[in-house]
Amino acid sequence: MQIPEYYNPVARDIAQALIEGFDKHYRLFSECNRQAKVLFEEGDWQGVQQAIRDRIQFYDERVSETVARLHTVFHAELLDDEIWQQAKLYFIGLLTNHKQPECAETFFNSVFTRILHRDYFNNDFIFVRPAISTEYIEADPPSYRSYYPLQYGLRPVLRQIVQDFGWKRPFASLRRDLSYVLRMVRDDLQGRWPKPEANFQIQVLSSAFYRNKTAYIFGKVVNGNSNYPFAVPVLHDADGKLYLDTVLLEPWRIGVLFSFSRAYFLVDMAVPSGYVQFLRSMLPTKSKAELYTMLGLQKQGKNIFYRDFIQHLQHSNDQFIVAPGIRGLVMLVFTLPSYPYVFKLIKDVFGITKEVDHDTVRAKYRLVKRHDRVGRMADTLEFSNVAFPKARFTEELLRELRQLAPSQIEEDDQSIVIKHVYIERRMKPLNLYLQNASPEEKAEAVRDYGNAIRELASANIFPGDMLFKNFGVTRYGRVIFYDYDEIEYMTDCHFRRIPEAPNPEMEMSGEVWYPVAKGDVFPEEFATFLLGDAEVRKVFLQYHRDLLDAGFWQTRQQRIRDGYIEDFYPYPLEMRFVNRFAAGSAPRRVRTEPVQVAPV
Repeated sequence: MQIPEYYNPVARDIAQALIEGFDKHYRLFSECNRQAKVLFEEGDWQGVQQAIRDRIQFYDERVSETVARLHTVFHAELLDDEIWQQAKLYFIGLLTNHKQPECAETFFNSVFTRILHRDYFNNDFIFVRPAISTEYIEADPPSYRSYYPLQYGLRPVLRQIVQDFGWKRPFASLRRDLSYVLRMVRDDLQGRWPKPEANFQIQVLSSAFYRNKTAYIFGKVVNGNSNYPFAVPVLHDADGKLYLDTVLLEPWRIGVLFSFSRAYFLVDMAVPSGYVQFLRSMLPTKSKAELYTMLGLQKQGKNIFYRDFIQHLQHSNDQFIVAPGIRGLVMLVFTLPSYPYVFKLIKDVFGITKEVDHDTVRAKYRLVKRHDRVGRMADTLEFSNVAFPKARFTEELLRELRQLAPSQIEEDDQSIVIKHVYIERRMKPLNLYLQNASPEEKAEAVRDYGNAIRELASANIFPGDMLFKNFGVTRYGRVIFYDYDEIEYMTDCHFRRIPEAPNPEMEMSGEVWYPVAKGDVFPEEFATFLLGDAEVRKVFLQYHRDLLDAGFWQTRQQRIRDGYIEDFYPYPLEMRFVNRFAAGSAPRRVRTEPVQVAPV
């Protein structure tokens, strides 16, 4: 709807202030993403991690700036409903040729909901549904590039794909790596190359995706009606030269790169919706909410997640229940069986062994949000003032909410409003998984549990409470940590060996005969509360005995203090070219008929 400029200049100026606030946010967001390429080329891994941490704060900082501007300049708290409704219409007009309209709408919502009461959270005032389509938004450069092997030859095209990313560092042997790629593809296809159709092409997203020490190339092969997605991680070798580490060809393995347990990517993209649409064509099981979040646009991801959740409520009729498993001492957890997430709120009264408060718990969750999750910590979506239909809550859940977290809820005849809630992907608690697992599944889970502890330690994270109930098992059998109320930085802990008892009587008494200070951790004690099950104990000691020794933890601490960033591979180590093919050997040429390959 077009509104004449003379109709309400205040509403027009508010809309302009809102779009300026968002544009400033996205400009800073994009500058940070572009810097990731420079950091990768320089091998500044600390800088990459710092960029990801800093970027998370950008959105809230710009929202706060814009809220302050609206209060100071326009006395926003005093404006009537008509002005806000007209400001929304002006704002829609400003998005007509915008490159990120969906993200700008979310920014509008974030500012508005900071100013007015939730009674106004409806389609008249905020964007409950998108107003601007994100289809066919043109980007310059385009979101993806297309390459034609039939015209130029497969090897030259693969080489050109890599070179078009313009990395300044040289490759150790790009010829060798591309031969490895072709060998891997041939093995995946079992030597049966599809007949090339007239539309045979390779499409690749124009920007690389940066995280930790890796740059990822994402693309797909289009042939007739078939699409074949792929992802190629690019790393530095010991001499600082680049190499292709592997090629991922299965959609589910590529999807693991976008797991909720990993840090967000740094990606330079003028039109984020174009990247999301491309990725969904590669990974149809990933939702838009997940993809926006993993691209660093977590507020947009939250917005879409909430819309999807409301739609799910409208098309389901099961009830929210207390989550199965051992009740937590700090968090009250409930779930909707038909929806693959859990809802967690902080209790008013904690267990007697917990020495934390609400602010401390929130700080722990913020720590995880900013930190590199190395594939071992669940990401959380944090919401305020969420209204749930009261009729969908079981009596048991309502009773627990009223008894354990009364300050966190408001209720009337129709609704339960939760003032602060975390939402996480639902997993099978590890303790329940182990109870029902086969011997083989139990052994693999215990082994991966130990691997999770090791990787968290290398990323400067000590879980604090290492009980199995605080870990979950994903659908792919991966063990993930998800209970953060006792989490600490490794470098803030003091790992000690238990001193020898002064006499046998004191050792047998069960009383502690040595002083224990805040931050002290005694790894020898882990066995007491973790290894009661004989099968679990056998597997754990076989693979992870050193986790019971303070020396392991002290060594990891020192590496962290020395500034060393560990390597983490979000795919099996046997898939790495260095392991799959003889390291350093000259790979044989790969025949790729029926595609006609031009001379290299």
